[in-house]
Amino acid sequence: MTPKELALELHRQWAGKIEIISRVPLNNEKDLAMAYTPGVAEPCLAIAKDVSQSYVYTRRHNTIAVITDGTAVLGLGDIGPEAGMPVMEGKAVLFKTFAGIDAIPLCIGTKNSEEIIKTIANISGSFGGINLEDIAAPRCFEIERRLQEMLDIPVFHDDQHGTAVVVAAALLNALKLTGRTLETARIVINGAGAAGSGVALYLFELGAKDIIICDRNGIIQKNDPYVNKTRQELLDKSNIRGVQGTLKDAMVDAQVFIGLSGPNCVTGDMVRSMAMHPIVFPLANPVSEISYEEAKEAGAYIIGTGSSNYPNQVNNALVFPGIFKGALRARARNITFEMMRAASYAIASSIGNNSLSQLHIIPSVLDKTVHDNVAEAVYQASEKRI
Repeated sequence: MTPKELALELHRQWAGKIEIISRVPLNNEKDLAMAYTPGVAEPCLAIAKDVSQSYVYTRRHNTIAVITDGTAVLGLGDIGPEAGMPVMEGKAVLFKTFAGIDAIPLCIGTKNSEEIIKTIANISGSFGGINLEDIAAPRCFEIERRLQEMLDIPVFHDDQHGTAVVVAAALLNALKLTGRTLETARIVINGAGAAGSGVALYLFELGAKDIIICDRNGIIQKNDPYVNKTRQELLDKSNIRGVQGTLKDAMVDAQVFIGLSGPNCVTGDMVRSMAMHPIVFPLANPVSEISYEEAKEAGAYIIGTGSSNYPNQVNNALVFPGIFKGALRARARNITFEMMRAASYAIASSIGNNSLSQLHIIPSVLDKTVHDNVAEAVYQASEKRI
């Protein structure tokens, strides 16, 4: 079988990647009376008096919703909510495996932002947190912002913030190897959607100064006709040297390239035009901006990809299990910049100086100690409510 055929066959055999199991025995009438009626009335009454008791008497304290509208699934685009379900189920598996968190995948059949916001707000009492996933820009920015304002549980858009946290972790270690700092590095980001915008804004908050952002029309400029609140913030902070032109022009003398866009938009010559010891992160999936082999042949000093087939997989699965585990433990109202920064440094510092190398700037997703470290760092950085 080809890898594609094998993936289809395994998903057919699995018939779904998650299931619900009971945490209580039902072996006799007493068990039934306590788990269901009449015993269940007592926790109901306790929660009716004080809704915060839902974290004590139900599984809410360890349950999140993984929600998509199917408009930006992986690199496949707008394929619909049902088609996004395999990804949402996969995330639920990662949450359970790496953080012990129960995650419920929910696919919403509307592209209307107001309807999405209302739907999520109305079901939020069932969950300890909301993980937004694969919702296209620019609607994703407004949806997340509004929900953060409305709800008293964490709302986290993984495409924006999970990607930002893990890219920053990998970049911090790569810069260390090249003797550079985030404050002085010349960075080019290709892609101004949810992931690209999220990474850029987060790197600015961490201290980056010189970031050029490109979209399909080239370097984004002050007269950009597609301005929204997030794009305006990017325009205000980016391209401090006033570079004009296309991605090719932006990459000349750049020290870092971060691709969060689409396939095969970077050439070997563009990598060769970069500064000495270039850091190249072509992260688009399933086909990256430039292949690992071509980037290496063109002289990329450190390469990070979104693929597990190569060293330095920059995977946001390193982020969201630990971030939510720490946030749920703290019963945090939201996930702050300080919590995200703590997660980035926890991931980066999991690679000790003795093992840091061009082929090892980021830990494996399968290293469960990393997820525990992220959870603890996020918990300590949170504004705890319990």
